[in-house]
Amino acid sequence: MSDAQKRELWDCWKAGESISEISRALGRPPGSVFTILKSNGGYVPPVRSRRPGFLTDSERELISRGLARGDSMRTIARSLGRSASTISREIGRNKGTEHYRAVDAEDRAWQRARRPKPCLLALNEPLREVVAARLAEDWSPEQIAGHLAKAHPDDPGMRISHETIYKSLFMQARGVLAKSLQRHLRSGRPTRRSIHNTVTGQWRSQIKEATSIHERPAEVRDRLVPGHWEGDRATRSCTNLSGLTDWRGG
Repeated sequence: MSDAQKRELWDCWKAGESISEISRALGRPPGSVFTILKSNGGYVPPVRSRRPGFLTDSERELISRGLARGDSMRTIARSLGRSASTISREIGRNKGTEHYRAVDAEDRAWQRARRPKPCLLALNEPLREVVAARLAEDWSPEQIAGHLAKAHPDDPGMRISHETIYKSLFMQARGVLAKSLQRHLRSGRPTRRSIHNTVTGQWRSQIKEATSIHERPAEVRDRLVPGHWEGDRATRSCTNLSGLTDWRGG
């Protein structure tokens, strides 16, 4: 999916739409939608933003075209209104003049800009061990968070929110809690569900352009024609069998 489609996917998920609804809106199979949702544990990622002064994707495309024409770095820098050192660093960190590609350089720039910070459980081994042990005993994250708050009222380092525990379970990229511990969650869900997600009023397992039974013709509704007597076949069969028994007995 394109970045725009992925953003639309996450916006729909945040609004509480189901995977089926998102799939129909994007024209993508439900499995593709679920794969993207599961990659981030069902948590909506923040909107990406570019810091002021950083090269844009269009500038990287112009750099790529300039290199393909054989332009020097100074020539490319002047056409973009950038310093030659900026262009030189950009090309050097993205495979050099012969293998520089704008799309690849753009992806690498976003990856470098993430700089993910380690989560609380990654930094606190005693806390991580307690949480993992309680999860293995089928405690819910809410129970664990409440227990730690009561057991360690004067030690902030041994306290954690239930949402942080859920994130560490569902976002396996954090590498903190084993994936096998997900089986101990009572919901059994593989991802975190949006608080706005509900199936109420959603289109689910419906026949497209179905005709309502209330729109059936009058002769069918009033059972005026043989063959339109819904549910009477078993009764007629029993009546016929009863008459046959009486005849044989006579």
